[in-house]
Amino acid sequence: MAKVGITETVLRDAHQSLIATRMSTDEMLPIVDVIDQVGYHSIEMWGGATFDSALRFLHEDPWERLRKIRKRSKNTKLQMLLRGQNLLGYKHYPDDVVTEFVKRAVGNGMDIIRIFDALNDVRNLETAVRATKDAGGHAQGTIVYTISPVHTLDTYVNIAKQLVELGVDSICIKDMAGLLTPYATYDLVKRLKEVVDLPIQVHTHYTSGLASMSYLKAIEAGADVVDTAISPFSLGTSQPPTETLVAALKDTPYDTGLDLDVLNKIAEYFRPIKEKYMAMGTLDPKVLSVDVNALIYQVPGGMLSNLVSQLKQQNQLDKYDEVLKEVPRVRADLGYPPLVTPMSQMVGTQAVLNVITGERYKMIPNEVKAYVRGEYGRSPVPISEEIKKKIIGDEPVIDCRPADLLEPQLDKFRNEIKEYMEQEEDVLSYASFPQVAMDFFKYRRAQKYKIDSTLLDEENKVHPI
Repeated sequence: MAKVGITETVLRDAHQSLIATRMSTDEMLPIVDVIDQVGYHSIEMWGGATFDSALRFLHEDPWERLRKIRKRSKNTKLQMLLRGQNLLGYKHYPDDVVTEFVKRAVGNGMDIIRIFDALNDVRNLETAVRATKDAGGHAQGTIVYTISPVHTLDTYVNIAKQLVELGVDSICIKDMAGLLTPYATYDLVKRLKEVVDLPIQVHTHYTSGLASMSYLKAIEAGADVVDTAISPFSLGTSQPPTETLVAALKDTPYDTGLDLDVLNKIAEYFRPIKEKYMAMGTLDPKVLSVDVNALIYQVPGGMLSNLVSQLKQQNQLDKYDEVLKEVPRVRADLGYPPLVTPMSQMVGTQAVLNVITGERYKMIPNEVKAYVRGEYGRSPVPISEEIKKKIIGDEPVIDCRPADLLEPQLDKFRNEIKEYMEQEEDVLSYASFPQVAMDFFKYRRAQKYKIDSTLLDEENKVHPI
């Protein structure tokens, strides 16, 4: 029996989940050499929200982070999370942008790209998977896990078969809300191992308190790799602690072979960083606790905090329970999409609007209209004609792959930033987040040429940290 592989998430999902992706490259680099000695299956350190946060809040070049960590990680594969045709943003990008982004990611040192689509619409993974393989990277296809009356074991087996047809190198079960229960995990992994001849990786969050138990059952069912976070940045809305799982599996047929003493050095390094963010208020102790609402309403932790924030802005926090009950109703109306970015934001915002206006679908965000028009892909089950009529009237619905309707844009983006361009990767930063990237380019130029940055800040509202 092969050893169970561990993907360490502290450099990406763990701090994204707990401190809004605010860990800087300078905080990461001193410990990368030690992390590289552990023998991890991979180090997840890029993608997700790291790209946006690096540019927007840390005034860092995310591409430079990748290159620096690659240089220090000589033995361990690097891994990232990619939102399929959405790349790292919240809308679909043309194929030329997706292909170039993936090519540059692999060219700058990325090994494994975990590619998912919020709707499990495999058509939205095609370009990214092909580009990853063409660039020599490992394309990990993703099953976004959720619970609903229409999501069954057969649903997930069918998605896995489609991923195999796409040519992925491995499959990840991605449970963003901590909904996997131990025995459901066992059944799902076992079925997938029976029908798919590829490595299976499991990713979950501790939000509901079930994650470590679910990992044990996943491993017993044959899972090859699981995602964990070093203890200071584990638990709550993050992943189960690395050291605990390593200790649990020691001297069993599933022994990871990882050294607890080396892991302890890493934990000791991150402990003061955690304490710093707690003292700053960036790490709210609430996100470290178990939240049973995740199980009752199937709402990810980050989505819950967004709902609270939206209601506070409207001075209607007293409607929180009502909104929580409205979320599953909106989700059912919209064809039971998994609650992961960007669908979680759409469903949550629509639920808030339905409650605070006192009338369902009186106000409808443009993103929800675009989704109902088919611009994000195919909903898990068809949306009823009644709901379609309510949201988009008689507007037509597309049934093709949404990116088929998008014109190439790479040359246009390159032309728009030629004055600020210092590397080819800048075009992709700009394509992903135009205004945020432009602010960063101006800030970078000010630093380079020692321009008085206070003048630049006043003009462009770029505030260095």
